[in-house]
Amino acid sequence: MGACRGPRLLDFSRTPQHLQFNKYVLTGYRPVSSARDCLRSLFYMHNELGNIYTHGIPFFLFLVLLPLSIPWAEVESVWICVVHYLACLSPTVGSVLYHLFMNHAGGEGVYDNLLSLDMFGVCLVNTLGALPIIHITLLCYPAVRQLALLLYVLLSAYGIYCATTARTNVLRLRAFVWQAAFRFSLFLFRMFGSGVGSPQSLRLFFTMDALAVLGGVVNIVQVPERLCPGLFDNWGNSHQIMHVMVICSIVYLHWGTLEDLAWIRSFQCPLE
Repeated sequence: MGACRGPRLLDFSRTPQHLQFNKYVLTGYRPVSSARDCLRSLFYMHNELGNIYTHGIPFFLFLVLLPLSIPWAEVESVWICVVHYLACLSPTVGSVLYHLFMNHAGGEGVYDNLLSLDMFGVCLVNTLGALPIIHITLLCYPAVRQLALLLYVLLSAYGIYCATTARTNVLRLRAFVWQAAFRFSLFLFRMFGSGVGSPQSLRLFFTMDALAVLGGVVNIVQVPERLCPGLFDNWGNSHQIMHVMVICSIVYLHWGTLEDLAWIRSFQCPLE
């Protein structure tokens, strides 16, 4: 077997049952493999390669480029910058590990742990990514801000439990509903109440959530492969589309947070 030539790939009916989660992807499944062989699969074509690289490449780009754009020295509360950076990285790490090692010889037990790790990363971007938004929106209400941060963390902990124990894509998407509703209430408070923040960031945050929700829906309905089974086995299937939308959502989160961080430097809460 050549250095870049992979093993004989399997069709849907011959792959382990715990990997049969998309019946419209018909071919290109890796056989059960050791950890070393899973790593080798980075270098030959199979139906998970696109899922690995659509999050693997952004991970390295975020790792290097995001710190260069974050105004670390200009923000009084440095923790905002730290949690934002971790939020942007977290979903890509778990996703790459899940898709790379999902066919590991450890079987369904290893697969379930990897899936939980993947979902935990998604939960972290929802949790950590919203903390700067809460902090800035309620900047002029310190007591309410602390309570809101605590409530969101507790709500997120429940969401993490639901997402990591869910058995279907629908239940996993539903696990994030309350977090999304909480963020939406903050956006409304900025628009119609006395919440504060950059006027430009609100549009970016709305786009962020819209992309994330749309990506989740695409993953659930399994389009376009549902329309042409077998045609999108390696590239262009719903899960890869969701991956791209998740990355775009993170980019909008980053842009929105940068807008808020720039705005907060010159803002003073009105005196009562």
